Amino acid sequence: MEKLKSVLLKLTITGFIFYIISYFLNWISYKYLKNKIINRQSWDLNICCGHTDGGGVNADIVKHSELPNFVLLEDIYDLPFKDKQFEHVLCSHTIEHVDHPLKFHEELQRVGEKITYLVPPIWDITAAFNFFEHKWLFLTCNTKFSTPPKHIKLPLAEKLQKRIGQTIKA
Repeated sequence: MEKLKSVLLKLTITGFIFYIISYFLNWISYKYLKNKIINRQSWDLNICCGHTDGGGVNADIVKHSELPNFVLLEDIYDLPFKDKQFEHVLCSHTIEHVDHPLKFHEELQRVGEKITYLVPPIWDITAAFNFFEHKWLFLTCNTKFSTPPKHIKLPLAEKLQKRIGQTIKA
């Protein structure tokens, strides 16, 4: 019985340490690095903005909160903007949710001149391997790109999301 208690204690401590490290890595990736990049400039278009004001047009498929210059989108593959209407486009933590990342990228290239993607790096395991929300795993240790980095379908995500639904849809 003592050996079992010792093993369970070690597992509990290991799990707690893993949780703390995972939480810290996610905070660095999703809060610190994301905010550092977003706050560097004003964005002409903040696509799939969530709660974040990019300083220009804020667009999303759902109105999450009151934001200035908000545009509700019906179709992310057919945006209601003119060709090259925007100079700087921000797409933060969105492309990992979409069904067709390259088709989405083509549409962003149509409406914007310079696109900045923020994606969950593979070292942020709680975001990179979020089977409930993400469809794609980006094979990178960086977070900022001008084109979508190499990616693969997130294993098991499609089956899980078909069964219970995608938590966040893009």
